[in-house]
Amino acid sequence: MPHVIVKMHPGRSEEKKRQLADAIVKDVASIAGCSEDAVSLAIEEIPPGRWDEEVHKPDILGREESLYKRPRRPSPGGMSTHHTS
Repeated sequence: MPHVIVKMHPGRSEEKKRQLADAIVKDVASIAGCSEDAVSLAIEEIPPGRWDEEVHKPDILGREESLYKRPRRPSPGGMSTHHTS
């Protein structure tokens, strides 16, 4: 059934990652109509210096058709940017 991959910057404790995973699994199971036992979840920590190449370009810009939530990212001048379709 559903498999969720969360990619985020390193720095959160194992407890925070468990809390995040538990909350996501609970919501996915509820909304997808399956048991929590059917949901798997992985957390991948990506350092900030590798974020654009490993996440933003391939998973966000490269998958616009399957992206349900677009991030607000700070621009080089510090202002946030938001792209809508």
